[in-house]
Amino acid sequence: MPPKQPRGEVTADRLLTAALKVYAESGHEGFTVHAVTKASNISAGSLYHHFGSFDGLAAALYARCMKQLFDRMSSALARSLTGPSGVRALVEAYLGFTEEHADAALFLHASAYAGYLTAHAEEIRAAKEPLRQTAAAWLAPRIAAGEIAPIPESLIEAIVIGPIAEVARRWLSSTYDADLTEARQVLPELIWRSLRPDR
Repeated sequence: MPPKQPRGEVTADRLLTAALKVYAESGHEGFTVHAVTKASNISAGSLYHHFGSFDGLAAALYARCMKQLFDRMSSALARSLTGPSGVRALVEAYLGFTEEHADAALFLHASAYAGYLTAHAEEIRAAKEPLRQTAAAWLAPRIAAGEIAPIPESLIEAIVIGPIAEVARRWLSSTYDADLTEARQVLPELIWRSLRPDR
């Protein structure tokens, strides 16, 4: 039996779960303190006590959704033995998460440039760090062996994640026609070509 969560953690978790539900059902316009406290049956005072502000709640929700996505990606990458299999694993992990947790994926994409992220940059950076470390440890020996071109880490992230994120964003939006099955088939090879030393 898992250990019992402290009462404060349970309250914070209820608020975050309710916040994601509210955002999924009502969008940005309906994402308010009143809507979240009503959906969670928790007072505004308790929300401010746990998160400092509504922006703090939104940043914590962003960090939680990001951690869920990045944990999945880290696990998939760590099991991959070659460059091509690693790229394929990341594509599958990201698009699989998007498909299975569309509410969380939508919140991540819709919030990517929100002002509250700047105010909570340290919290967001901390949520990103485990995947960055996993990716760096996975890349280093493959770059040293000449399997992957010696591209700066930030550019590798853009090359790999950029196309996947754009397909996911289009799939989540009702204004684009995006096929995740097709993306799973096509993207790994296209991305891998950009990372090979002989590109």
